[in-house]
Amino acid sequence: MSDVLSELRAAILRGDYAPRQRLIETELAERFATSRFVLRNAFTKLANEGLVELQPNRGARVREISLDEAIEITELRRAVEGLVAGRAAERISDPEIRELRALGEEMRSVVEAADMLRYSDLNAQLHARVRAIARHTSATRIIEQLHGQMVRHQFRLSLMPGRPFTSLPEHLAIIDAVAARDPAAAEEAMRTHLTSVLAALTTFAALRV
Repeated sequence: MSDVLSELRAAILRGDYAPRQRLIETELAERFATSRFVLRNAFTKLANEGLVELQPNRGARVREISLDEAIEITELRRAVEGLVAGRAAERISDPEIRELRALGEEMRSVVEAADMLRYSDLNAQLHARVRAIARHTSATRIIEQLHGQMVRHQFRLSLMPGRPFTSLPEHLAIIDAVAARDPAAAEEAMRTHLTSVLAALTTFAALRV
């Protein structure tokens, strides 16, 4: 069950299934070599995570997250990820500092090379590494659920003209503060970054009106 759940979750987050696309049990049972019973349990768990919606007599489909909801989710992330960044600054080891620094240098390189797809991947990796370094189990669980719901909007933001040149210095500031073992600065840097994400999402929302 756990393997099917994690594989299906990863497929949705990768964009293998589009928002509002129906999840056909027979096709998924063949793809993941599992039973419909196991799939239905996975659908229920993914519905609880906000990735899937269950429709009476119609099965499951990928849930579409509106921009308004994405803004609300980012407001929550700003509060929780700020706390996590501060905790990471308290707990980071010397090898983890070197790892974060290397990640920051790669982010700088791919922005200079205009490789926005790779930059989007590195963005996700950085946030995941900060969570791992913080070792705050409850906060990580909350953030990962929120991140799962936000992933498509985050990808769109990474492709927004000029956006990586705004977010790169923000990401590097997070790395600097965590690596300096300065909890207050790390929390502030993360909140500043997510405030910037909120502003970009709000701009998207305004353009759609």
